[in-house]
Amino acid sequence: MPQKPQPPPFDGILVVDKPRGKTSHDVVESVRRLAGFRGIGHLGTLDPLATGVLVLALGRATRLARFYGGRRKRYTCAVRFGFATDTYDADGEALGLDSAPALTAEEITGLAARFVGKIQQMPPHFSAKKIHGRPAHELARKHKPVKLEPVDVEVYEFRLTGIEGSVARFAVECGSGTYIRSLAQDLGKLHGAGAHLAEIVRTAVGEFTLDQAVSLAELTEEARAGRFLERVICLENLLPELPRATVLPIIEKRVRHGAKFNLPLTQIQPGQATAAQGAPAQLDSGDWKPSRLRVFNQQGRLIAIAEPVVPRTYQPVVVLEVAP
Repeated sequence: MPQKPQPPPFDGILVVDKPRGKTSHDVVESVRRLAGFRGIGHLGTLDPLATGVLVLALGRATRLARFYGGRRKRYTCAVRFGFATDTYDADGEALGLDSAPALTAEEITGLAARFVGKIQQMPPHFSAKKIHGRPAHELARKHKPVKLEPVDVEVYEFRLTGIEGSVARFAVECGSGTYIRSLAQDLGKLHGAGAHLAEIVRTAVGEFTLDQAVSLAELTEEARAGRFLERVICLENLLPELPRATVLPIIEKRVRHGAKFNLPLTQIQPGQATAAQGAPAQLDSGDWKPSRLRVFNQQGRLIAIAEPVVPRTYQPVVVLEVAP
């Protein structure tokens, strides 16, 4: 008789402060070793140069990844003017001599403002963007042709926060898919002296902020002390902006089988989109989103995410606890 699959030891979200020099995959592998299971993925990669918020989904939380795809992101970054690089950041090869230009706040503020709004952006050649199924950076490192197309992205804020010599510092808020490296590259091109991304810290991904993040060193100590779970945001506390409903056992059975179910409006409680300090005021980009619903059972467990098909009738689109 086949063995019943064992549930993962942890379900939820873990916010990690990624160190410089490590890839997002490196961090996932480190957390897998600490957690003792492999069912862990990340909700959006960070370059090795970058530090800051890397959101990991553990166990059944990986099934909620689709609902985080449109989350806005916030960064602080430093852009070095004077020369561009082949990777658009400080890890690349310089594409010219350093002209070390003198910068003025008025000029840089005016140039940055031209990138706020919906813009077309060319992804870096040294990126994970796929070309015929292969990451662009693999081709670029082998000096093979890299043909990328510009993509539509949205920048909500590109605000100058300081100037130190030929380095300008910015606060950025943008939609998913935006490359801050490309912003730096394009800003330098517009300025005329060239530029590259010298430093970058991701301070927020939607509601998940740097204040919540744990370093790998801290997480290692807490795992040794048996406190790993204390850092995990449980399933029931995820997607709080969505309305919720607690269903009776007869409805729970239908939900667990993925069947449509009916709910009176009086049974639905509104979501609570309270933004944490440092998070974007609006969690998602402006794209339309269906009226999703979190479904809980009588024991207070999140069992599904559903969408309306007709008024008061819902269809589960993700079932977290399926019927045995």
